[in-house]
Amino acid sequence: MASDLARFSVTMPEALLVELDAYAARRGTNTNRSEVLRDLVRERLVDEKVSLPDEEVVGSITMVYDHHTPGLSAKLDKIQHRHTSEIVSTMHVHLNHSDCLEIVAVRGPARIIANMADCMTGLKGVRYGRLTCVATTTPDS
Repeated sequence: MASDLARFSVTMPEALLVELDAYAARRGTNTNRSEVLRDLVRERLVDEKVSLPDEEVVGSITMVYDHHTPGLSAKLDKIQHRHTSEIVSTMHVHLNHSDCLEIVAVRGPARIIANMADCMTGLKGVRYGRLTCVATTTPDS
């Protein structure tokens, strides 16, 4: 609703404004400066919330690993079994003869999710690992 919007001025170097406009143009023809600024602010606020240890987050742990690495599958299973209350779902894809992609959907306190991701992605044989999270409570549009 228009009545929920507040107007304010922003002063920035012209070069930064040119970059902002170019970013808006890459996002699509209907994106204006206000929408871009709202999205950027929202993104930073969500990022900050995710860094709070007790904040409830949802996300995914994405890994590519060599399933031929001795004991790796058992170690990954053991970690996941310790976190059944935080794991929502998993997807396992065989990429080739030795590599697997595993995506683990997670939900819980940020510190527990981050610790689980560190334990999993730090194992020998995990070639790539990344945790991606957002807070379950997001700033209003």
